[in-house]
Amino acid sequence: MISTLRLFVCGLALMAPSLPALADDLPPIEIPRTPGLPYTVRNIPDRVVLTPGADPATEMAVSFRTDSMQRTAEAQLAIAVDGPTLEKHASTVTGTSTVLPSSNGLAHYHHVRFTGLKPDTVYAYRVKGQAGFTEWHQFKTAATEARPFRFMYLGDTQNGILDFASRVIRRGFHEGKVELVVHAGDLIAQRDDLDHDDEWGEWTQAGGYSYAMVPQLPATGNHEYADRILPDGSESRKLGQHWQAQFALPANGAAGLTATTYYVDYQGVRFIVLDGTAALDLGQLDVQTKWLDDTLAASKATWNFVLFHQPIFTCARPNDTEALKAAWKPIFDKRKVDLVLQGHDHCYSRLSSEAGRAAGITARKSGKTQGPVYLVSVAGSKMYGLNDRAGTQPDKVAEATELYQIVDVETGRLKFRTYTASGKLYDGFDLQRQKNGSNRMVELTEPMLATRTCKDGKGPDGDKCVAKAKD
Repeated sequence: MISTLRLFVCGLALMAPSLPALADDLPPIEIPRTPGLPYTVRNIPDRVVLTPGADPATEMAVSFRTDSMQRTAEAQLAIAVDGPTLEKHASTVTGTSTVLPSSNGLAHYHHVRFTGLKPDTVYAYRVKGQAGFTEWHQFKTAATEARPFRFMYLGDTQNGILDFASRVIRRGFHEGKVELVVHAGDLIAQRDDLDHDDEWGEWTQAGGYSYAMVPQLPATGNHEYADRILPDGSESRKLGQHWQAQFALPANGAAGLTATTYYVDYQGVRFIVLDGTAALDLGQLDVQTKWLDDTLAASKATWNFVLFHQPIFTCARPNDTEALKAAWKPIFDKRKVDLVLQGHDHCYSRLSSEAGRAAGITARKSGKTQGPVYLVSVAGSKMYGLNDRAGTQPDKVAEATELYQIVDVETGRLKFRTYTASGKLYDGFDLQRQKNGSNRMVELTEPMLATRTCKDGKGPDGDKCVAKAKD
């Protein structure tokens, strides 16, 4: 018999979906839904996404969704063997579950953390729903020492996620041997004229099984936040429910922002993830700035990359993001950050000198070393036009172009390559580490596409320009 108190708690959880409840706080009931919806909750897990621990040599985590009949988070894990006997080697690992009502049914989201793993080892896992387990997925833990690896960097997938961005994501994986994926925010649009749960369904479908096998490092964008009107009528933001449900991220970020800021050390690289929206709109700039400086100061990595959404140097918006530039750029310079990976502007930009492209070329010819390289990119279908500075400040730009980036980390060298959706080389450079710890940028000499921009209302593919001016 369910107690009166329990019924009261259940009712509150259903009436206030902004407060996800623990799975045990709700009975296994279903919200009525329309048959045939593609993202209806099921009794077999879906939306399986692998994320790294702070030390991915010894820890990984998985999140997944089920219907409300599966009330516990459960996975089986084994060191991979080469025959069909994984179950005989597997142990059961449990985790935590939360409830998230949605238009697609009452979902339980589950997080399972795999800890105490052996470095540089292939593991297999599967996760459980009420009707049984998924297929076996595999991942490989990182090595404990610096070692070459490849990762993919994606800008906003926000619009046309399944229709358009999926081909970019899948083409990037087709390059082969991608060991990590970093997302520069606005994974989804999350606006009132769209179904938020369907968007997250599209996002996980776009990456498919690759998201279950390759660790994902996402940053929040402004669209991961929902608009909120305060009692005094002013506008604020609140982190959308799906973020914490969908990603089991390391809890090692800035104080009060461990859901959206964190760092991961992977084979000689420290990835530091910041939350630009919380910094700009929620008064969380100072706490992130201190944490950023402390985290870089403590880094023993060979390379340091910073990932966040709103770009320091914009390629579409009329003005740079001055608050972030004033707070974070001096730290990037002081701590010798190598790459700054961003999104938000729905265009492409590689910027190596604030003084402009010509100044950067002159500086490199004179033997000066390279400070942080600032990147902005976009994978989805929403496009913005280039601003007035784009013709002279960045090294290379693009508009109305979907892109993905492949970065090869090697001993003493980074190889950064940007490709169009169809796999054509568009831009790239190498960073060569000098004996004093600084970098030299080397431009590519291999053939690549010319700069893609709109002209006289016509886009770079010969159709009407789809890039809209951004005020």
